[in-house]
Amino acid sequence: MLEHGGRLLRAVRRYGIAREHWLDLSSGIAPWPYAIPPIPLDAWARLPETEDGLEQAARAYYGAAELLPVAGSQAAIQALPCLRPAGRVGVLWPCYAEHPHAWRRAGHSLVELDEAQVEQRLDSLDVLVLVNPNNPTGRRIERERLLDWHGRLARRGGWLVVDEAFMDNTPAHSVVECATRPGLIVLRSFGKFFGLAGVRLGFVMAEQALLQRLADLLGPWTISGPTRVLGQACFRDGAAHALQIARCAQASQRLAALLVDAGLSPLGGCDLFQYVRSERAAHLQDFLAHRGILVRLFEQPAAVRLGLPASAADEQRLRQALADYQKESA
Repeated sequence: MLEHGGRLLRAVRRYGIAREHWLDLSSGIAPWPYAIPPIPLDAWARLPETEDGLEQAARAYYGAAELLPVAGSQAAIQALPCLRPAGRVGVLWPCYAEHPHAWRRAGHSLVELDEAQVEQRLDSLDVLVLVNPNNPTGRRIERERLLDWHGRLARRGGWLVVDEAFMDNTPAHSVVECATRPGLIVLRSFGKFFGLAGVRLGFVMAEQALLQRLADLLGPWTISGPTRVLGQACFRDGAAHALQIARCAQASQRLAALLVDAGLSPLGGCDLFQYVRSERAAHLQDFLAHRGILVRLFEQPAAVRLGLPASAADEQRLRQALADYQKESA
């Protein structure tokens, strides 16, 4: 398995610190989970059915004309490369590592590109894959540019795959309402914004014919009955959406300021995490881990990503650890 955040039990074993004493900032997941609604016994006892209200609630929430629920966007990331013949796939880099891994494993030829290289190389690609806002940098590409790239690819039968896993906090920048256009595929993650990554729910937005092919590949009953009930309740709670957006933005701003004060100015970030480039990233990650604070380490380029502390006490704990790090590094 590729490296991911959230591997708290591995850190428990490695550093000998009990699980309850950790501050886990290794994943870009909102640290305030939505309340779990009552789950009727029927949801556990019967096979789940589609169009039971989940799809309708998701279409309204995302502003999507067509969508397919999947068992986390990871399921779609692994399956989509199997729906095209082997071709030349560009990946905007750095990127969530599962994207290039899945396309390479399916026999496609991979080209890692930075944003400045896309314009020159786009017409030689069959598919362009990117995360917007980017994971791990938080960099966001404007809608107009994405739709221009899509148009150029689609004229040749190509695809633009846009992973919007971190877009719920800034929905005005999404391209999801355009996803019925041939060759535009948008992925959305439920767990990050709603703070419920363990339910494993995601959505694919694309033209209906492609969604049907994907559904046929993934098979029936990919979303459990209890998850379907939970998803509907979360999507329909508009007041909670506004609260989550506001407190994530405020917490991300405080985290960025805290890092600046510690001499670790973020190079990027979004409302669910901050991204710090440093040649000493591995040392910083290990230093914090010895103090029971888990952050996500990236090797190429060397960087750490920090998720949002959930409380003032968590922020103070991180602040003190970074102050100790500054003293050691002086």
